[in-house]
Amino acid sequence: MRVDFYHLTRMPLERVLPQIADKVVATGERLLIVSSNEAQQVALDALLWSYAPDSFLPHARIGTGDDAAQPILIAGDVNAANRARNVAIVDGEWRDDALDFDRAFHFFDDDAIRGARAAWKSLADRDGVERRYWKQNDAGRWENVA
Repeated sequence: MRVDFYHLTRMPLERVLPQIADKVVATGERLLIVSSNEAQQVALDALLWSYAPDSFLPHARIGTGDDAAQPILIAGDVNAANRARNVAIVDGEWRDDALDFDRAFHFFDDDAIRGARAAWKSLADRDGVERRYWKQNDAGRWENVA
């Protein structure tokens, strides 16, 4: 299981998440997006329909349709009703339930850095967990720094 920590310093979640979601879906995989913040769920729902002028990411919020059929599902907790093996935690709050997936993306900004550091440390001694820490450089590119 791999956990990718994305420290959002130069680019907001709204620009980073659609790129990662697009890559996951392009490989035929499914993604669960987790946020306990209702307003953020609503905003991400709208964003994924219109993030680029010539495309959209097929998705739904949990409970609004056939959850099992959704390539991308937005939920308030770690509930992979769409049978996703990839999870994106976007509200900055790490959840150990994400370890049940093949890959987890943990997005956080400077306001949530203390919790991200605690999660990073808590995963250090877990068998079978590979951690990667991504941070944007001065040019805005992602670098694996740990």
